Amino acid sequence: MWRNKNIHFYKLLGCGKGGTFDIHPDVQQWAVLVTTNQPFTNNQTLYGKFITNWWKSFNCELFTVVLHPTEGHGLWDGKKPFGTLPKQTAEDGLTAVLTRATIRLSKLKAFWQNVQAAASPLQKAEGFLMSVGIGEVPWIKQATFSVWQNKQAMKQYAYGTKQHAQVIGKTRKENWYSEELFVRFKVLQASGTLNGINPLQDYLH
Repeated sequence: MWRNKNIHFYKLLGCGKGGTFDIHPDVQQWAVLVTTNQPFTNNQTLYGKFITNWWKSFNCELFTVVLHPTEGHGLWDGKKPFGTLPKQTAEDGLTAVLTRATIRLSKLKAFWQNVQAAASPLQKAEGFLMSVGIGEVPWIKQATFSVWQNKQAMKQYAYGTKQHAQVIGKTRKENWYSEELFVRFKVLQASGTLNGINPLQDYLH
């Protein structure tokens, strides 16, 4: 990918089980995140023939979400991969969220002890559509990508759910992260399937 001039930033990511942070990896599921200024037409146009033929040769199930960043703050490896974004906008509707952090080694135990309590209400949250737990380095560099019917539903879970709000408070008070990034996106397209379905199909027009 580093030779692809259409891709400006990319990460190859492992996945956790259950659609969120999990200390146990899902070795059958992987994620690729890329940024590009080119209009998306299909995976082959973006990634090239070699990579798409590689996926085909292993009969991989593919799910692709095309996003436009709208709000956010923070860094990823010291960079702003989505550019300089406002912290708040009036943008609403189908909303994707990427939360990513590098966990301090001294805070790993505290982080993983609190993950389940924060994540357990996620699947039943109003307006929740899908999530994937992703990471660059097992246990240390972790992220969650989730999609919501609207921004209000996402905020209600993040700040209105007691368990999740308490963990957010702990991350600040105890300084768990050496680097973090939070970005919201407008969902433009979703194609392919994830575990046999397209979870966003009914929400895109």
